[in-house]
Amino acid sequence: MKRLPFLCPDSPNWRVDWNTPDAEYDWLRAMRGCVQDPIFHAEGDVWTHVRMVCDALVNLSEWRFLPKQEREIVFAAALLHDQAKPSCTRVESGRISSRGHSARGAIDARRILWEMGADFVEREQVCALIRYHQSPFHLVSRKDSQRQAFLISQTARCDLLGLLAKADILGRHCADQESLLERVELFEEYCREQNCFDGPRKFASSHSRFEYFRAENRDPNYPVHEEFRCYATIMSGLPGSGKDTWICQHLPELPVVSLDAIREEVGEAPTGNQGKVIQHAREKAREFLRQRQDFVLNATNLSREIRGQLVDLLTDYRARARIVYVEATSHDLQSQNKSRAAVVPPSAIAELMRRWEVPTPVEADVVEWWISGGKISQ
Repeated sequence: MKRLPFLCPDSPNWRVDWNTPDAEYDWLRAMRGCVQDPIFHAEGDVWTHVRMVCDALVNLSEWRFLPKQEREIVFAAALLHDQAKPSCTRVESGRISSRGHSARGAIDARRILWEMGADFVEREQVCALIRYHQSPFHLVSRKDSQRQAFLISQTARCDLLGLLAKADILGRHCADQESLLERVELFEEYCREQNCFDGPRKFASSHSRFEYFRAENRDPNYPVHEEFRCYATIMSGLPGSGKDTWICQHLPELPVVSLDAIREEVGEAPTGNQGKVIQHAREKAREFLRQRQDFVLNATNLSREIRGQLVDLLTDYRARARIVYVEATSHDLQSQNKSRAAVVPPSAIAELMRRWEVPTPVEADVVEWWISGGKISQ
């Protein structure tokens, strides 16, 4: 994994080098002076808290005993876990709140690490840890604790998440520190009992996993019968990532519902109102679904919400939903975007990145990740 601005400490000193220059990192500078609720964070601003969390992490024996690669992943998550607080912090009813900073932080961390050239699998583990870094404090008290634990485990290692949560608590000054540490211990014990502590909870099949997270109160051990009328592939990826190339190489025989083609057909710019374009695409998709014809839906589909709407449409017609996510390096994406017939403005790509959620295994019957032309196994 390409190193972050501060080197992950190693033996024998196990000390974080806080003297590394950070002037070029806007996200790091923004944490300085960002206020926090003194009830939960009496230690001071966000940057003070983050430094304390990182120092607490490297002093945990459980962290030191991890393989080096895993140490670096958790350290990166500790350094980045609250970097979205400056953009999320508000004063509500006289109290300081940073509601939504976990989800926002995961998306922002993805862009930061992608621009740094970090390894895809390791990057996504960091992002998942950030996305769920508050979950160990509350999971055992939730009515859907089992379902939530299974969901978290599909993308985040719960043992690593427990370590991050411990460091998050130890790296602050608050009255309920002992209570929070007990909650993390309960979270870890619960995940062990549910067989999702150091890996994803297993299901009878990928389709059974998909249906478990779509339905309420479904038995996680139940093997769901598979019967499909047709097969539909949903493409996902930033503009210029290589989705068209992937389709030509792997599914050249199938009809494609392409938002780019529809924009040209209806005379709509990529930066304009996309309502008419999306409506046309769904109508074309319905035609194939009614005919039980295999086909491809080609668009950026970067948000989980948009992909979910498309998957719902497919499953309503009993089609097998497959999501193919395609990603290129920052350099290759810029180059490939410039070679497109319709170049997407950098400002539009930047806006898309604010909704950049990589597909997770629970979103469809099959989810594949193709990074720089190669398929990733997770």
